[in-house]
Amino acid sequence: MGEMEIKGDQQDARLCNLAEVSLNEERAAAQRHERKRRKKNADEVKDGGFKVPKPPQFKTQAPPPLRSKSLISSASISLLQTPPTQQKLGYLSFSHVFVISSSLRVKEQVISNLSDLLTQEKKGEELRSLLTRLRPFFSVIPKAKTAKIVRGIIDAVAKIPNTSDLQISLCKEMVLWTRAEKRTFLRQRVEARLAALLMESKEYSEALTLLSSLVKEVRRLDDKLLLVDIDLLESKLHFSLRNLPKAKAALTAARTAANAIYVPPAQQGTIDLQSGILHAEEKDYKTAYSYFFEAFEAFNALEDPRAVYSLKYMLLCKIMVSQADDVAGIISSKSGLQYVGPELDAMKAVADAHSKRSLKLFESALRDYKAQLDEDPIVHRHLSTLYDTLLEQNLCRLIEPFSRVEIAHVANLIELPVSHVEKKLSQMILDKKFAGTLDQGAGCLIIFDDPKTDAIFPATLETISNIGKVVDSLYTRSAKIMA
Repeated sequence: MGEMEIKGDQQDARLCNLAEVSLNEERAAAQRHERKRRKKNADEVKDGGFKVPKPPQFKTQAPPPLRSKSLISSASISLLQTPPTQQKLGYLSFSHVFVISSSLRVKEQVISNLSDLLTQEKKGEELRSLLTRLRPFFSVIPKAKTAKIVRGIIDAVAKIPNTSDLQISLCKEMVLWTRAEKRTFLRQRVEARLAALLMESKEYSEALTLLSSLVKEVRRLDDKLLLVDIDLLESKLHFSLRNLPKAKAALTAARTAANAIYVPPAQQGTIDLQSGILHAEEKDYKTAYSYFFEAFEAFNALEDPRAVYSLKYMLLCKIMVSQADDVAGIISSKSGLQYVGPELDAMKAVADAHSKRSLKLFESALRDYKAQLDEDPIVHRHLSTLYDTLLEQNLCRLIEPFSRVEIAHVANLIELPVSHVEKKLSQMILDKKFAGTLDQGAGCLIIFDDPKTDAIFPATLETISNIGKVVDSLYTRSAKIMA
């Protein structure tokens, strides 16, 4: 506690020094301006001992003198009435700066410093209280600066871990306040942030209801930049609900709106990332790889943390198209070496297992890198498909020499449980991966020879098709003659 109090006192001293320097500069500038005004706006000047009247001039009013002691805003008064425990965290310096200076720039800097301090100390509730106490101050500053401060404090709360519920409640409070104050543009952005938080909390129905009403309102106002964010968020939401047609439609709408305006590189990278995810879901891995590469270049240039996920999905596409040998080259490239870590190590382990067609190595990679593979829904979905493919290929290779084999022996060869192997073999028989049957009484798999297709059946079908075309042509001709 002693070290925290010393740090708080040092922070107070730095903020007070900053305010005093700014105050002295403003006073000096005001004094210079007053001297010039008095000299220029004098009613009379002396010329050779006679008083010559000056022509009338427009009088300019000097800026009011700084009243550091008397000019106290309502926000300052509310902040001065804080408990002593909160004053130790920096509220005293904040209110002191409000008292000694009316400079808006200093006030904004103090709010920013205070929010940073509370973020470092992980005081989410204090940030929420700060945003509530600043509401009287928001009524005397421009709406644009209000939006900047509100969004900055919400972002500060987001930096504190395990505050999802706090962020949702904070956004709901700000939506109610913005509705009461009729601040439409700020409300729309806070609602978009709220929808994103609800989607992360898997409250999909509430998020979809909020987005449905919001997107209509934003389209009516024709706010293209916000419309891109909302359409992109809607695409992610429909993808989470496994509704691919609507996810693609929302992404197309986002691209259409983005083509009409300048889109920041980070936003363009987000659009490319979502496009790659949707193409990968449709098994179009080559197109998905190109989109992931575009997203990786954008995020890499901005040093965005999402660059490593774009690179991870690039490696996933290489594995899915049976080009696992290229994974090591991509990781060892100049751009790939910057992101070496557990994410890339997991994909490298999967690529090695795929190259060796080893289910044992594959399961070992899934077990060792569970956080990077199983907990990522996109990677997990595609790796499940890859695991099934590898299992089918291994089973087909093992049973190929046999016409009758025990299921336990196959399970022993592939090093998997008997029940799992039996279930997979029955599924492969139903999918017509091979011809055979399971004798569960004897615990054996009976494999039939591949039936030879008789060439007479395709030829017969082709003949019948040609006869049908001839009959149709004759019917058309007869109809014309009878007409």
